[in-house]
Amino acid sequence: MTFPVLRIDDSIRQAWPQARLGCLFYSVEVRPKDDALWAYLGGTLAPHLQAMLEKTPLAEIPNLAESRQAYKAIGKDPGRFRVSSEALYRRIRQGKELYQINTVVDANNLVSLETGFSLGSYDAAKIGAAIEFRPGQTGETYPGIGKSDIDLEHLPLLADAEGAFGSPTSDSTRAMITPEARRCLTVIFSFSARPALDDALALAVRRFTDYAGIRDVETRVVE
Repeated sequence: MTFPVLRIDDSIRQAWPQARLGCLFYSVEVRPKDDALWAYLGGTLAPHLQAMLEKTPLAEIPNLAESRQAYKAIGKDPGRFRVSSEALYRRIRQGKELYQINTVVDANNLVSLETGFSLGSYDAAKIGAAIEFRPGQTGETYPGIGKSDIDLEHLPLLADAEGAFGSPTSDSTRAMITPEARRCLTVIFSFSARPALDDALALAVRRFTDYAGIRDVETRVVE
């Protein structure tokens, strides 16, 4: 299975020229849980984030701030349609536990919390070979994971020939990571400067390798 071809639609480039996608393409055996990940999250990262969030408004967190600004520029209200990293930070700030899903999704959420970027992870067998990052069209929807249908109009999203399947807010059920996934694509949705994305991509490779056991990893930045 080859690395999908991704491109960014001109309308997103015009609205937010710094839009980029950091991509990991890899093989994996999805496990229910990695104890080391949860020990690091609960013992080190969550307390650090809780202290940070007491002093730093969500709208000022690096990379999350740029994502909110880009949503406005593209035409979506970030207050009503929060990027997934903001939803994770809100749970941490409220003292709530994060959902434990599986090793790939948990690593996905860990990197999001460490960087401020929203990430999406997809079963490569369930998506097409050509993928576009574009704004959602009028009337376009998909069933979100654990949610009802999401209004995709003006939402920056990933779409293949079958239609939309992922976004920085919430992904669809079509390509979600299950125990059957063997080859996966993880996308870092970046609206920030290139160095921040490069750092996040390098961190993602380390975290997904350590905690999800990914192998045969390929990375690309689409801009």
